[in-house]
Amino acid sequence: MAPVTITQFSQLAIAPPLLQAIEEIGYESPSPIQVESIPPLLEGRDLLGQAQTGTGKTAAFALPVLSRLNLDLNMPQVLVLAPTRELALQVAEAMQTYARHLKGFHIVPLYGGQSMDTQLRQLRRGVHVVVGTPGRILDHLRRKTLKLSALSTVVLDEADEMLRMGFIDDVDEILQHTPTEKQVALFSATMPEAIKRIAQRHLRQPVEIKIASKTATVATISQRYWQVTDINKLDALTRMLEVEDFDAMLVFVRTKLATDELSEKLEARGYSCAALSGDVKQAVREKIVERLKSGSLDIVVATDVAARGLDVERISHVVNYDIPYDTETYIHRIGRTGRAGRKGNAILLISPRERRMLRTIERATRQPIEPMQLPSSEDISDRRITQFKKIVTDTIESQDLFFFEELIARYQQEQDLSLSEIAAALAFLLQKERPLSPKELAKAEQPKGGKEKDRDRADRRTERRDARENVPDIPMQRFRIEVGSEHGAQPKHIVGAIANEAGLDSRYIHQIQIFEDFSVVTLPEGMPKEVFKHLQKVWICGQQLQIGPFSDSDRSDDKRHKAKKTDKPGKEEQKRTRKRASSVAP
Repeated sequence: MAPVTITQFSQLAIAPPLLQAIEEIGYESPSPIQVESIPPLLEGRDLLGQAQTGTGKTAAFALPVLSRLNLDLNMPQVLVLAPTRELALQVAEAMQTYARHLKGFHIVPLYGGQSMDTQLRQLRRGVHVVVGTPGRILDHLRRKTLKLSALSTVVLDEADEMLRMGFIDDVDEILQHTPTEKQVALFSATMPEAIKRIAQRHLRQPVEIKIASKTATVATISQRYWQVTDINKLDALTRMLEVEDFDAMLVFVRTKLATDELSEKLEARGYSCAALSGDVKQAVREKIVERLKSGSLDIVVATDVAARGLDVERISHVVNYDIPYDTETYIHRIGRTGRAGRKGNAILLISPRERRMLRTIERATRQPIEPMQLPSSEDISDRRITQFKKIVTDTIESQDLFFFEELIARYQQEQDLSLSEIAAALAFLLQKERPLSPKELAKAEQPKGGKEKDRDRADRRTERRDARENVPDIPMQRFRIEVGSEHGAQPKHIVGAIANEAGLDSRYIHQIQIFEDFSVVTLPEGMPKEVFKHLQKVWICGQQLQIGPFSDSDRSDDKRHKAKKTDKPGKEEQKRTRKRASSVAP
């Protein structure tokens, strides 16, 4: 009997809440390492996996170990060791995302440089999964602040990197503190002797997996990246479209929902665009591909699975609007351009946090990905002027303009105008929605200035004052959240997260004070229990809020740390705050 080919996560016996999260994230089919790792890890087997970073191994171990958690046991059951703070945070965030529908799930990242008090507070509240660097994990074990008696699984991620950084002895010592009966999964890009010795000592009859990373990319493909900073992705993409000489373009996003959203936004900006995802029926897909081939469609926004097998020579550009989860996916994506020996272009949009994945892709492809500059207003103006001239020239050469020549001649005599004045007015009307001059273009893109800007600012102040005056006089309370300036937190991050996740109008979010490793915010007293519990698990800047009442014991921290930003309340607000109870029963 032929072996079953795994093409969907639903074939892997993963817990239903995790499958729901995977569907929402947009994962459509498991990668090779996920197909080979998930079944034995679900069975409780030990595993020795050799795989490069960027092959999808985080999900390969996270999904099965999360499926086996006992959520009623509020003690560490899974320990993931990672070589760096950045990787520990990345793994913790990924696991939190996969576990979004596991009720009561708690995870904590432990790494050096973070306040020990913060970590102790999180551990005392109870956690199911601990992700950390060897040095800080060992520190907690020696202090006896981390108890591993209920541990069922240990994951060693990037073991060769821990060896290179001098952590391998710490790893060995940590494993001595774990129960004898446990599952161990070790992942490493290479298998030096020291890693093999660790595996021999601590793994029992492991399933061995080796994933060969394909590194070949087409030499005719030019690869560039843009690091998104103050300009959002959509604006960055729109600017690129203005100046890039592209025939047809394939834009990759992670989720089915994003294909529709981005496609609609690009169409609203005047581009011929269509969405292609796993939900698109075959007949519609064939029609989209045919339009792309014929030239009646220029841009397709697609997910990875939907674009498989797409072979259209016209595709001159591939844009990774969302960075892929692994290097194999990146290689498959950019392989859609540069077909039949033609020159291709691949552009990657990344955030500062995603630079690690960028370097991983460069190592895997063995090709540099060059930074690119977004076109300036002058660049876009030059491009539009060139296109405008071409339209005028093509129209003169291809159209019978006799009627319009006579019309303009009569109008010129009637109004006593020069032909240049009339032509300028017609050009303005034609290009009114797409300004040609750098000055007008910059004005359309930049915030308003001068008196108009002052009026807008005054209007916004009036709106904010009116909003404050219309807020009902309800009891408020100060709360502590475990994210601060060292994590890059700003008031806008805190307001946005709480408003969106709690469904709370931003008018009710007061007095945000940001300290080094925590913040204080004033919210309505007596929030519903389910809202309060949900906010505890919300992430901001790589940190879980772990929200709790701001107690008297926290005031010493308040005095020791200087707030980065304070929204001071008025005198009446201060009086009301002092009169309120100092605790809440969430």
